[in-house]
Amino acid sequence: MQSNSIRDHEDDNLTSLAVVLPLAVVGFVVAAGCWTIFAVAGAHLRDALALGALEFGLLLAMPMAVGALLAVPAGIAAQKVGARRVMIACLLGLAVCMGLLLLVESWAGYLVVAAGLGLAGGFYSAGLQFVTCHAPPRHIGLVLGIFGAGVTGAGFNYYLVPLILQAFSWRGVPLAYLVALLLVAALLVLLTDDSDANADPDTEATTGQLLRRFENLRVWRLGLQFGVVAGSFFALALWLPDFMSSRFLLTVETGARLALWFVIPGALAQIIGGAFSDRYGAVRVVVRSLAICLVALFVLSYPPMTLSVQGVETVINVEFALPLFVESIFIVLLGLALGCAMGGLQRMVVAENREAAAFAAGVLLLSACSVAFLLPVLFGAMIHWLGVGTAMFMIIFLLLAGNLLLFARDYRHRERQALLHRGI
Repeated sequence: MQSNSIRDHEDDNLTSLAVVLPLAVVGFVVAAGCWTIFAVAGAHLRDALALGALEFGLLLAMPMAVGALLAVPAGIAAQKVGARRVMIACLLGLAVCMGLLLLVESWAGYLVVAAGLGLAGGFYSAGLQFVTCHAPPRHIGLVLGIFGAGVTGAGFNYYLVPLILQAFSWRGVPLAYLVALLLVAALLVLLTDDSDANADPDTEATTGQLLRRFENLRVWRLGLQFGVVAGSFFALALWLPDFMSSRFLLTVETGARLALWFVIPGALAQIIGGAFSDRYGAVRVVVRSLAICLVALFVLSYPPMTLSVQGVETVINVEFALPLFVESIFIVLLGLALGCAMGGLQRMVVAENREAAAFAAGVLLLSACSVAFLLPVLFGAMIHWLGVGTAMFMIIFLLLAGNLLLFARDYRHRERQALLHRGI
């Protein structure tokens, strides 16, 4: 009798999941597109407003910085008042930002709007809670991967924004997003209700319960490890268009389209990483994915070089440089491996903190946004200091190598503790 009740409960959750998951994913796609809108369209504003490097850098970084600040508070709000309400509020706030983009004309105005775009981070925290409360434990990695793949909205900007700019003008970009945001918000209002965000009776809701989770060092370690992986992914997504265009003497639009082959496969690979984590265990997926990342980064870190060979009568110069096709293959491989690692780590954190999923998502996003905010600054400083255009791959190689060693050590320590606990 009890097994039938459990089965009926899972069937009800799956039925609800069939409605809430597509809505949450579409909402995250649109929100992520708003979040990174200045990564492509900002170049046109830089020319129109004659912005300096510092002003333009702040415009790009502001959504990430505010997203990091809002991540944990949005997670707590989702636990207390319901994820659906927070999601709708974030979508409407983003719609207001898109409306302001149609009106503002100064750098200060655009900076205020860029800060408002950080609401996309709040949508992620609440949306993860929204889908997690309906996900069966055996498929939670797959569900989280599908939701996380909504970050493809950032990649679509590289393709859609130039098309809109060519067909209309800069004002057409926020107008298109404004319509999409209002449509998704309306669908959430019409097709869901507050009970869809409160399906799990074990969900922690009090602020005290949630803040006590800060005392768990494992949450911080896994959050930091996810932040390094996801932050590296986001930072490269922002950096690659300019890198590809300058490295191979391409236009910015062509470089942005090439960067799509890193962003889209990487975002979709979260589904694979989550599904494999459900089947084979998240630890195996993360370790193997990070190892593949290191191989790809090792190859990409080598800059074009010339080897001078002293011949009998003359000096022979041998050029070493990866052609565009080969470099693109390794960039795609890197994106896929990073995506799988993100899917596995996200599954580990949320599965261990399911009763506080929105809060855990806030910690993940706080870490990822902080790393993504700092890395481009570090990229620029190291490239200036070393004078090597591939320095960002070297930096990420060192970060992920350290991440893999710490992750493996932590796993071995937990494994030994489990064996001692069993008396073996």
